[in-house]
Amino acid sequence: MLTADLAQSWQRGGRCGPRYIDRRDEDYLADADSLIRIFSEHEGQPRRELDHALEEYVGTGTDYKILRGFIKLLMDRCEFETACAVEPSEIRRALFTRARASHPVSSDAEARGEILREVALELGAQPEVLLNGLYADLPENQKLVEFQPLTPEKLLDIYNLAQAQALLYHCVEMRLDVEPLARDDYRELFSAIKAYRLIHTIKGDARTGYKVRLDGPVSMFHRSQKYGVQMAVFLPALLLCKGWEMRAEIASGKPGRENAFFELSSSQKRLQSDYLEGLADENPVKERFAAKWEKYESAWTLEPSREVIPLGESAFIPDFVLKHPDGHTFYLEVLGFWTPRHLDNRLKEFAHARFHNFILAAWDELRGSRDPLTKIPPHTIIFKRNLDPVAVELMLNELVEAEEQAG
Repeated sequence: MLTADLAQSWQRGGRCGPRYIDRRDEDYLADADSLIRIFSEHEGQPRRELDHALEEYVGTGTDYKILRGFIKLLMDRCEFETACAVEPSEIRRALFTRARASHPVSSDAEARGEILREVALELGAQPEVLLNGLYADLPENQKLVEFQPLTPEKLLDIYNLAQAQALLYHCVEMRLDVEPLARDDYRELFSAIKAYRLIHTIKGDARTGYKVRLDGPVSMFHRSQKYGVQMAVFLPALLLCKGWEMRAEIASGKPGRENAFFELSSSQKRLQSDYLEGLADENPVKERFAAKWEKYESAWTLEPSREVIPLGESAFIPDFVLKHPDGHTFYLEVLGFWTPRHLDNRLKEFAHARFHNFILAAWDELRGSRDPLTKIPPHTIIFKRNLDPVAVELMLNELVEAEEQAG
């Protein structure tokens, strides 16, 4: 993605949007082709040589910011490695330790040579290897070992998408109007929201469609930068979904200037998603929990859930369903980013719908607010690092007992 200094947008009245470029523009296509070729030609060479070639190409032209954007996106497709048989930090440690014992050696070539030979013997490497590798781990000395090539047209598509993503760094909130769809299409959209752990509220039902509200990074006091990246990388996943209209409130960032709205829909043709395969889940806690449950001895069975459970005016999208041989069924959702206020609102939705067969598991690491949490609410597990199957089963047993006493 683009860094904030390379992002370009426009605002007119209450509307705003990214500054796109024409993917058919011959000049931009020529620039993209030249830059791709420079990267390809520098595979196996130190990064400083690549940087020098790029600086020469960019110069001080009028499209400096756009070309820098192209370069940032191409850098994201590179893999750099430290090319040295001996760890550079180990070379520096050994050399500087020996040099300190023989201080001063700065003007004594013979003393420096002797130290180098001693260290070469100690580390089992030739002296010239140590000299070449002394600072091989600095970024400018690392070698470009792999570059993922692409066409100029594809680079322009990725650039336009990155401009739209950068606008979402400053999002206050995003609202999605989702038309009535097949269940699997709903799950695809909701799975994308959950995969990037976005704080969300879902209203509506499958018959009339859903209205989704996503908190933006500007609305949070804590971890807003990390959350902003999550909202930005959610956009390519959203583009693969059907039947939605988006209205995102974007903070102006300038005193006295009102916020504006960035609008987009699933029918748009300009932005192309850069996802080539299915969406990967960005919440590792769920995968670790499922793996632990497989080894855990319990009468309860754990399965992934594909349900969208109506709660009257809202909806519940659980991650897992837990079933007991006696017929009890409970649903478990592992929350992404969360705040105490959002958690309280979610619990009120369940209470209003009189739905009690659920557990919400909140990872304290993803708490996005400084608001105090004075006590753990009912139906809720707060965990530090990993969600423990023991804690989940204890909660299940407590809820079953409460249900039987109430019944």
